[in-house]
Amino acid sequence: MPSYNIGSVVTCRDRQWIVLPSNHADVVRLRPLSGNEDEICGIFDKLGLDVIESAEFPAPQPEAIKDRQAALLLMDAARLSLRNGAGPFRSLGRLSVYPRPYQMVPLLMALRLETVRLLIADDVGIGKTIEAGLIAREMLDRHEIKRIAVLCPPHLCDQWQRELREKFHIEAVVIRSGTVGKLERSLPAGDHHVFGYYPHIIVSLDYAKSDKRRASFLAYCPDLVIVDEAHTCARPSGQSASQQQRHQLVNEIAAKQDQHLMLLSATPHSGIEESFLSILGLVKPEFAAMNLEHLSEKERIKLANHFIQRRRADVKQWLGSETPFPERLSTELSYKLTREYRELFNEVYDFARGLVKGVTDDMSYAQKRGRYWAALALIRCVMSSPAAAVATLSKQVEKREVSERLEEEAIDEDLMASYVYDPTEQEQSADAQPILAIEQGQQQYRDSDRRKLKAFVQSAEKLYGAKDAKLQQAIATIIKLLEEGHHPIIWCRYIATAQYLAKHLGDVLKQKLDKKGDRLRVLAITGEQSEDEREIFLNELASYPQRVLVATDCLSEGVNLQEHFSAVLHYDLPWNPNRLEQREGRVDRYGQKASEVKCALLCGQDNPIDDVVLKVLIRKAVKIHRSLGITVPVPMDNANITERIFNSLFEYESAGVQLSIFDAGSQLALLDAEMNRIWEQAEEKVSRTRFAQRAITSEDVQQELIESDHVLGSATEIERFVRSACGRLNASLIPKTIQKHPCYLLPNIPSQIAPSLSAFLGDRQKLTLSFVSPMPDGVEFIGRNHPLVESLARFLLEDVLSNTVDPVAARCGFTVTDAVTKRTTLLLLRLRHLIDSHKQGLKEDKSLLAEECLVVGFTGSTSNPIWLEQSEALRLIETARPVADPPSLGLVRSDMRDLLESMEDLQEELELIAKSRSQDLAQSHRRVRAITKEGQVKVKAQLPMDLLGVYVLKPK
Repeated sequence: MPSYNIGSVVTCRDRQWIVLPSNHADVVRLRPLSGNEDEICGIFDKLGLDVIESAEFPAPQPEAIKDRQAALLLMDAARLSLRNGAGPFRSLGRLSVYPRPYQMVPLLMALRLETVRLLIADDVGIGKTIEAGLIAREMLDRHEIKRIAVLCPPHLCDQWQRELREKFHIEAVVIRSGTVGKLERSLPAGDHHVFGYYPHIIVSLDYAKSDKRRASFLAYCPDLVIVDEAHTCARPSGQSASQQQRHQLVNEIAAKQDQHLMLLSATPHSGIEESFLSILGLVKPEFAAMNLEHLSEKERIKLANHFIQRRRADVKQWLGSETPFPERLSTELSYKLTREYRELFNEVYDFARGLVKGVTDDMSYAQKRGRYWAALALIRCVMSSPAAAVATLSKQVEKREVSERLEEEAIDEDLMASYVYDPTEQEQSADAQPILAIEQGQQQYRDSDRRKLKAFVQSAEKLYGAKDAKLQQAIATIIKLLEEGHHPIIWCRYIATAQYLAKHLGDVLKQKLDKKGDRLRVLAITGEQSEDEREIFLNELASYPQRVLVATDCLSEGVNLQEHFSAVLHYDLPWNPNRLEQREGRVDRYGQKASEVKCALLCGQDNPIDDVVLKVLIRKAVKIHRSLGITVPVPMDNANITERIFNSLFEYESAGVQLSIFDAGSQLALLDAEMNRIWEQAEEKVSRTRFAQRAITSEDVQQELIESDHVLGSATEIERFVRSACGRLNASLIPKTIQKHPCYLLPNIPSQIAPSLSAFLGDRQKLTLSFVSPMPDGVEFIGRNHPLVESLARFLLEDVLSNTVDPVAARCGFTVTDAVTKRTTLLLLRLRHLIDSHKQGLKEDKSLLAEECLVVGFTGSTSNPIWLEQSEALRLIETARPVADPPSLGLVRSDMRDLLESMEDLQEELELIAKSRSQDLAQSHRRVRAITKEGQVKVKAQLPMDLLGVYVLKPK
């Protein structure tokens, strides 16, 4: 079988192609000259059905001579069509997102590691998903991995799938309980497993951690594993069976020495040192034994190679590029219980206190704990809403048979905590009413107790609406936020509360703000709905000009809501400050369109429990976040703190003790002072042990970004290209401003590209677009790989290579200009480089084909050229404006024909330029990747290069 040089031009099927690297010796992979990757094909040469012959890239024709703008259009189209750009990063040509400079730092860290092991702990909203996606895409494009897996909580699976597809062109399937059946039915006949068959998988941690599935996942584990919300995989300090399974799964993944692993978490440090060290131990086992408070310089350097944690202040103005994070405006809003609600609260408090204080010595430990959990659950559901109280307490009114004595193991402390506290180490938050917790005290309920519970239910039913001061304060707050132009999220603890609030709020807002019923929507999203249903509800909400999302904490961790919401109201005060930051981080993050994000805490003015939680936990956490700029978790076990708070509160016979609970010498005053000391120590420790990655400087990133922009085109050049291309296709963009944001209206889709955009456009006949992100609602962001850019670049390249009479872009140009003093010739070249690297342990080399477009120029004749600096040649093609009409078309064509015929004279010097560029490319690869076992990277120019265009600049 004849061999075909990678990067060479061949003809096959009456068309010219570029030969690409192939993993199969008998298959020749071909790509059209235009660079359209959708039409890449493989020819099985042994069959002899398709004849492949060597060919030459078609030379420019002097018949179609155009202006400098048409030449610039071709250059931009050629650059923007590149997917395997010849810059230091292989992936940037395939991204549909333009990374912020600071987001490149983890990528540089990864490229300097032989086996990628990273803990990325950047603050909420900085962009850990983009940072991880960049690394995954880069490793795929370097052929260092073939498959990736994302392990994440089930409610984040769809979001990860969407992010990988839309931003990184990685198609992954979601594997969780609700999808695995369909995926397994789609497997071909034979011995295939769902974990091994699909190239890229997103797996629910909840699904993969079980004993019966863990072994299968490990057997088919992809080359790169990304673990999101990695703090849920820390080795638990208690007896959490679920968290123990998660830790065991990730620990066994990490045990494979050549396994690439990335851990992502905004809060890797739960406040418990051992748990944090267990996460570091997943990165490298030796890290688990480190003393973080007394690190040697050698240990600090070693840890910094694998661990990065940055605040917003670290990245907001980095490398001269300002990242537009919103300003968070936090307030506390108080309400006073109505007389009727106050009476109910006092009665429930007394009942709950009686459960705790009524503990006797003859009770088992499980019975004592059961009464404690029942007491907390009673108080919390009544504090949340009348609806939560009714939904919870009505289940306890009927007398049911229970065992005379609970066994010690009958109390699941983790389960009880999930219904009453706000643990953040779980994969999914429990938002159902705390019925199970209250049932723990049931065995001790007397008939008189049940009559009290029934009376509580009857009292709560009378508090719906007007007699619920908390509801009325929330309604007033939401109306004000809507009038200010915000789209608020209201966070609730329980499903019943969310549904109650959504109904009453929706009724009021419809009467006051939306009598027609077509502009405003209020929806509740809770754990009752599946992930798919939540996605449908969110999309429905996003379609309304005014919208209010009422949600439980099923959406508070990891879900991106910044595109459609800009304010937060905490209807139920979280009993864990970490939950507060998670909720607010859904909207206060990069990509938020509003310059200000408003966050409000709703707290009872005469509610001692709200007062204690605010003073001991919440305000301290908020104060430290404002001081350090990052979240510092509660510096001890949150459940332990909350239990101490309530044990102290239950020392008081009445709930109406608010003014005295913090008196000097009281248990709560002592606890508050102790917490102050612990918070201060935690603040100092975190400020000392953050790893903002000082080893990689802004200059390191700047040099590589400049080179990548030079090869692939910057955001400014994308805008220039789209405006120019649409203008020449009779669809000029119309500038407009929307919410102070620069936008354009594309009034009609150019007919030449409409067919290729039909799937993307749907029924749309026009587009409002912007080249700057984030954008207002209804505005399409146009990035490098947007379908509009791809379609324009593809059409222009195919047109200019096939239409020799009147193409839209120009392969030949002649301009009379005052930008030069001597006749200057500019050449637009497309170069291909073969990148070879050999890694120890692998039998075959990894060959990559990289491409770039280059403008070179010279004065004088082709036989005796005086070459310009390449930067000067690029400047001329971009800025040399015509100042006079060129000579007659006949003379210009004759001149151009002579010039084209003499191009052979430049062959040797052009080859030297190509080889010099290959050396530069090799150097850039060495800069970004330390020489490990990968060995020396070799880059070879694949000659001859393509002569895309020839342009003459004549002085006036």
